[in-house]
Amino acid sequence: MQTGQREVVIPVGPSAERSAGWFGGGELPSELREGAVRRLGVLGLLTAITFVAVGISQNVRRQDLAERPLLLGVAAGLVVAFALTLFVRARRPRIDPRRYLAAGAVFQVGAALAIGLTDYYFPWSFEAPVRGWSGVAVWIIIFAVIVPSTPRRTLLVSSVAAAMDPLALAITVGLGNPVPPARLLPIMFGPTVLALITALVASRINFRMGKKIHDAQELGSYQLEQLLGKGGMGEVWRARHKLLARPAAIKLIRADALSAGAGDSAQSLALRFEREAQATAQLESAHTIAVYDFGVATDGSFYYVMELLDGMDLDVMVGRFGPLPPERVIFLLLQVCDSLAEAHQRGLVHRDIKPSNIFVCRRALAHDHVKVLDFGLVKPTQGWAAGAATLTVDGTIGGTPAYMAPEVIVGEKVIDGRVDLYALGCVAYWMLSGHLLFDAASPMKVIMAHASEEPARLSQRTQQPIPAALEEAVHACLAKNPAQRPQNATELARRLAGIDCGTRWDQERAAQWWQSHAPPAGVPQPSASLVPTVPPTVPPDR
Repeated sequence: MQTGQREVVIPVGPSAERSAGWFGGGELPSELREGAVRRLGVLGLLTAITFVAVGISQNVRRQDLAERPLLLGVAAGLVVAFALTLFVRARRPRIDPRRYLAAGAVFQVGAALAIGLTDYYFPWSFEAPVRGWSGVAVWIIIFAVIVPSTPRRTLLVSSVAAAMDPLALAITVGLGNPVPPARLLPIMFGPTVLALITALVASRINFRMGKKIHDAQELGSYQLEQLLGKGGMGEVWRARHKLLARPAAIKLIRADALSAGAGDSAQSLALRFEREAQATAQLESAHTIAVYDFGVATDGSFYYVMELLDGMDLDVMVGRFGPLPPERVIFLLLQVCDSLAEAHQRGLVHRDIKPSNIFVCRRALAHDHVKVLDFGLVKPTQGWAAGAATLTVDGTIGGTPAYMAPEVIVGEKVIDGRVDLYALGCVAYWMLSGHLLFDAASPMKVIMAHASEEPARLSQRTQQPIPAALEEAVHACLAKNPAQRPQNATELARRLAGIDCGTRWDQERAAQWWQSHAPPAGVPQPSASLVPTVPPTVPPDR
């Protein structure tokens, strides 16, 4: 797979429909097929109830046991048994939809024959007014409306079901009923033909609507399955590769959100989104979110496909469960340093390190496995095309105010990985205390505090004991002057690794924590940062 190539989704529009023919080729999309199974099960239950109710009503009206024919009783009994079997089977977790729907076709035809026998078993006067639509005609329409199918399949199965109407008449005539005059046959069976046409039209409408929904939820080789999060500019979906059956998360910005921007700002958003995918795809650290693919859909939506994570971000974790013990904080920070060290070595500065961009997850047998997310504000410092570093909107600063380094705030033209280390110091402060570095009434006041105020000592903002070496390491990251901070992520990692907290955080403790505090494994908890939004921007101080 060549990440970065723009993949075009083949549209299903008028030209595609014409190529498939009026009756629609191919199979039902998976969502429609699953819906057809559920609906057929419900229809089976309703049919069984209806047949039982009609049988009871006929027995009440016809007191003479001789007028209760065995044939109708057997036919109705078989239909009820088949219908209830379909209902029960539809509720089982493992079912082959194709075989189930094939059984549904047999059910449709068999029920049509039973209904036809009921219509014609008791003869009616040929001089009396015509009785209108037969039960078979009504059944054909009901089945087509409730149970989605391809037009071609509907034509085939409904035609056989419609043939049960004259077949039932022939059977009752063979049992002794009078033969109707030929002039009445078009009137008797005309409604059934009309029902067949109506069923075909209804099936085509259902099929086309289902295809449109299916194609709207298809991006490249991936099928969207479940909306995980939604923001001002786009969405994050749980998806599955159509061939590999591999689960993934797809982050996208809808075309209408892009078009809502004006001129250069919309273009900058599109370029930044593409750059985020390209930048992340370069990185190989086990602690950086893996990108599988990215592209542009035919409607102009930008998307990229990444691994689906099972866990929660630090914003959720600390907000829900409170400050983390020092040994766990070090365990998590070392993994973030691994991701940042590679990014910085490749000349990429994240610029938006914050708790919601650090995802803690379960991965295979590992617990507390960190993934750094969202390189949407990544700033290249080398090896990128000219102009790539200026894709933010003119006159604004990109980033999150609560985690913004002073040199970014004052508008330094040259920044490096130390801005990420400053933000990581803010994150560590939050993890250990549950407090932001600076609490202020407005984003502008927060930014000004980062630029000019010294933060309170970490040990003064938390009740849990903090090793002095860890407190010094955190505050070293928070130095206003970049030269006084650790000079790179590797240096910070060495410093953190040498801190003795008295106890160690290991996989056994992590597994125990997840077992008692988190949802069952396999239930993804998407990070808010996965949802594409316009990055927080603040006008620079003039």
